[in-house]
Amino acid sequence: MKAFIHEDFLLQTEEARVLYHEYAEALPIIDYHCHLDPGAIAENKRFGSITEVWLGGDHYKWRALRTFGVEEKYITGNAPDEEKFAKWSEVLPYTVGNPLYHWSALELKAYFGVEEQLSPQNWRRIYDHCNSLIAQDGFTAQGLITRSNVKWICTTDDPADDLRYHGQIAGQPGFQTGVTPTFRPDKAMQIEAESFPDYVRSLEQAAGYAITSYALMERALLERIEYFDKHGCKVSDHGFSHFPYAEAAPSVLEDIFSKRLSGRILSRLESDQYQTALLLAMGRKYAAHGWAMQLHIGAIRNPNSRMFRELGPDTGFDTIGDNSYADSLYKLLDGLERTGELPRTILYNLNAVQNDVLAAMAGSFQGGGIKGKIQFGSGWWYNDQKDGMIKQLTSLSNLGLLSCFVGMLTDSRSFLSYTRHEYFRRILCNLIGGWVASGDAPRDLAFLGSIVQDICYHNAERYFEFPLSRG
Repeated sequence: MKAFIHEDFLLQTEEARVLYHEYAEALPIIDYHCHLDPGAIAENKRFGSITEVWLGGDHYKWRALRTFGVEEKYITGNAPDEEKFAKWSEVLPYTVGNPLYHWSALELKAYFGVEEQLSPQNWRRIYDHCNSLIAQDGFTAQGLITRSNVKWICTTDDPADDLRYHGQIAGQPGFQTGVTPTFRPDKAMQIEAESFPDYVRSLEQAAGYAITSYALMERALLERIEYFDKHGCKVSDHGFSHFPYAEAAPSVLEDIFSKRLSGRILSRLESDQYQTALLLAMGRKYAAHGWAMQLHIGAIRNPNSRMFRELGPDTGFDTIGDNSYADSLYKLLDGLERTGELPRTILYNLNAVQNDVLAAMAGSFQGGGIKGKIQFGSGWWYNDQKDGMIKQLTSLSNLGLLSCFVGMLTDSRSFLSYTRHEYFRRILCNLIGGWVASGDAPRDLAFLGSIVQDICYHNAERYFEFPLSRG
């Protein structure tokens, strides 16, 4: 019987197969947004089992396990690794129709050579087989990155981070993948959070002085941007549930900052005014350094308060928001553009209803002689599956230029998630190949193949200006 994951998986036309196998398949990877642990990379972490490297930290799998009724001890709890793996083997066959079914099959085949579908009948054999491989050098953190043909990685890092692991990685000549930080100031932006005063104290340690005013807060963040830039940073990232835009005078910003540090509660307007001022200040600094600014919009964080108290953030309970943010977003972009200080910007949305909004807005701020300066980013989070990718690619094609797209990323904490680039490339080639087969695009496969290569690798190479000579 033909293996489920075969060489022409998802490639439904001859044109799609040519585009994938002759143009996309062998390209290296630029992972310009992920959540890999730089410490694990620097120390070349060895994993104790397939459970640790495959199930640990994977919120998608955790959600499926919970949905299937699996107890939390087998998910984030202290059950033995082999029991957690056995539970996953019970659930995985029932994820058919969910992207986990495809992702898991791709991961097992790409890294462990397993072509049969994991089930309660074969889990022990597959578990032992995978564990025997994980003990080898090619399955350390650096080994998995290298065998995935990854040329550059951007981790996600707080402004208060000292970036020592990035320095360690840069000093390891035997590891050929570039790893640089991403400036992610969400904790500094979230002035309304209960933890904000504690965060200010941690930022003070990094800055080297007390932060007792808005002006000092802004100064500290701009100085940390300089610090990140010296460590090779080329990208910033911001996450928003509610997208703010409300300008305010400096005196008002000082009152807001003082009020919050004294423990008082801010109004939504006050929070928006603070965030807007910081966004504009940091956006100008990003532009000065030639960075790209990523805006991830639309996630509702920690809606399940009981599980948030028990497990903390980032444990698989976040969901999709339904806010309208077009007015605030264009005002931010225009606020930077009117002085010529709009940086390269990538717009991501979690609610696919907003796809056309972002694809169209990107076109309103292009220019500066930069190809695809404003990007409608790849299908993010709940949208990085087949249907979500096709919707994003279709909106971008209809309202912008697909040929200028900087392509896929992992947005993952897993060292096995690089198969998502293969998944994306197959879907992209099948989409364009389908246009050819239906007569919607000419059968110039060499030209279309060059577009595929640009989307999968070269556009990102040019857009972020990584010094790829390292790899």
